[in-house]
Amino acid sequence: MPKLTDYVKIAAETYLEETGNTELNAHWIAEFFQDCGVQDAYPRQELIAFAEMVQKELTRRDERADKKTRFLLDKAIRTIKSPRKS
Repeated sequence: MPKLTDYVKIAAETYLEETGNTELNAHWIAEFFQDCGVQDAYPRQELIAFAEMVQKELTRRDERADKKTRFLLDKAIRTIKSPRKS
């Protein structure tokens, strides 16, 4: 049986792939919770708490992508400003 954190990561990844959005839709997560086996595997898990964990994962992934983008842009700008001498 997958860990609850595995379900959270799968939900976040699937949601991003399907919607491209980082703001979790309540209907989508409720459907995932029921149809993907979270409810069966963890019957004491509350939907709202699960949704909050998935939203946190989405936010974390978004922040990581922003940080990587800023790093790559900064690197590109530095390369343009100071070209290497041959």
